[in-house]
Formats: sequence, C-alpha cells, structure tokens
Amino acid sequence: MGLIVEVDNVDEDAAVLVPPPNFSMVEDCIFRSSFPTPSNFPFLQTLNLRSVIYLCPEPYPEENLEFLRSQNIRLFQFGIEGKTDVSLPILRDSIMEALKVLIDVRNHPVLIHCKRGKHRTGCLVGCLRKLQNWCLSSVFEEYQRFAGAKSRNGDLTFIDRFDIVSLRQCLYSIIYQYQGYGSKKRRLLYTDENLQKPRLASF
Repeated sequence: MGLIVEVDNVDEDAAVLVPPPNFSMVEDCIFRSSFPTPSNFPFLQTLNLRSVIYLCPEPYPEENLEFLRSQNIRLFQFGIEGKTDVSLPILRDSIMEALKVLIDVRNHPVLIHCKRGKHRTGCLVGCLRKLQNWCLSSVFEEYQRFAGAKSRNGDLTFIDRFDIVSLRQCLYSIIYQYQGYGSKKRRLLYTDENLQKPRLASF
C-alpha cells in the first residue's frame, strides 16, 4: 500500500503528496524507493535531497533530470542490470562504488532507487546494513519485506558474501569516521580534521 501524505491549509490541488512505491526511510537522511514519476516530485521536494543514487543502466528520463536540475540535486548512476544472472564481479564493483557515495554524508539527504525498489536497491541497502553490523537474519528480513514474493536467493547470497572488509579498508584512504549516535545506530561523520588523520572507528 502506498503512503499518502495529507497537508492542511493548502490549495486542493496540492493537498496530497504521493511518494514513489516502496518508499521508506533507511536511516536519517537516507531514503529508498522505486523509480519516481512526475506525480512524486512534490513529495520528493519535501525531503530536501542533495543526491539521488540510481542503480539502473537505462538513461535517466529528461523530465526527471529537469526536476533534479531545478532542485540542485546531484545524480549518481550505477548501471546494474536487472537480470537474475548479472555478472557478480560487475555487481560487486558497482555496489562498492555506490556504497562509497551513500555513506558520504556530504551527499545527504539521499534517495536510492532502481526500477521497483526491490532487488538492486535491496542489495545496496543490505550491504549497508552489513557495514552497520546488523545480524544477517535482520538484513534478509528487510530485503524480503521490500522484495515480497519476488525475493531472489541470488541477491541474498550476494549480500551474505559481500566483502565489507574491503570497504572498511578503503575508508582508511578517505576522510570519514564511523561513530555511534543514539539507539546503537552508527553514522559516518565528516570533519576537516579527518583530512590529516583519516581513520575508521572500531566496530
């Protein structure tokens, strides 16, 4: 069931904001959804997005590009095929690069989407959860909640085998620091001092 947001004291034509299907908050300032259409643009405006991570190989529609330009939103595209037999090395490399964009708070608030917001988006979010030290059963439950009956065992296997150690090692060469914040959540923080001493807090 889609989420409908009603707004009081506005014109009738603008009274309802419609999120894209499969829309949800992943973390503070990180959102996920299916492919947005123009009917979703007023809702997306309320998120004050800085970035969109697009996980499909097809060109972004011109009307969507125009919306991003009008809102000064940056587009990051990682062309992952939607097939079940996608090349694992290509999928791994694309997810790794997308994660680097996703965990950079300078790109937040950020929306992740593919076509349906299920498989490719689910893989990216699942790998983020592994970085956050979620137990695998919880990672799989979240993936399956969005994928529904179209859950793919291949995606679950990919998430299970995704090498988070490689990503953590990569973070030593950039300017982020992983720290806790409230309710055992974790978030990447950016500070100028990390330019001199980049390090990754222990998990």
